[in-house]
Amino acid sequence: MRHDTYIVKEGVPFILISVVATLLWWWAGFFWLTLFFVLLTIFVICFFRNPNRTIPPDDLSIVAPADGKVIKVVDTVEDGLIHGNYQMISIFMNVFNVHVNRIPCTGRISAIDYREGKFFSANLDKASALNERNYLVIRPAQGDDIMIVQIAGLIARRIVCWVKTGMEVQKGERFGLIRFGSRLDVYLPAGIDIQVQLGQKVRAGETVLGVRK
Repeated sequence: MRHDTYIVKEGVPFILISVVATLLWWWAGFFWLTLFFVLLTIFVICFFRNPNRTIPPDDLSIVAPADGKVIKVVDTVEDGLIHGNYQMISIFMNVFNVHVNRIPCTGRISAIDYREGKFFSANLDKASALNERNYLVIRPAQGDDIMIVQIAGLIARRIVCWVKTGMEVQKGERFGLIRFGSRLDVYLPAGIDIQVQLGQKVRAGETVLGVRK
């Protein structure tokens, strides 16, 4: 199924509810409540927007899976769905960012692991281990596996993932979203040359996180 409509289908029920509420308050003659729901409707439409992006065409670059701000870049040793030395990059998405997530590199989905959890603020360290989250492992044609973790935040209550284990995916392809504020952790193999730094703003599918040497 394609997911390239300007507004993702998961947002349609929220938009319709906001529109109906706006019309009801307008019909009842409550100006300020009507204005509030007009603004809320605009916000919901913007939240579920799904713009096109220009994907870097080269095979060596690995792109950001989410819009947002880089809040952590650390070395780590993994022994779970992936194994070995990795570099973890955390991207925090506020409620004004585009929330559609994209595949960072071409490959095959070798594992997906959804885990229920709590809803701490996504910018806290404990969110990676305790919040609701969804792990995706991508096996590229060459090199070690890359892992993405969708992490629900304080307001987010729904992780959406459109891909399945065994699917072949392309760099920049849309694969899911998280509703209303969240975070993505990206695990890149130790040999990748990191191209971003703390505090940098990134765009899903366009900003290069790292380059294979």
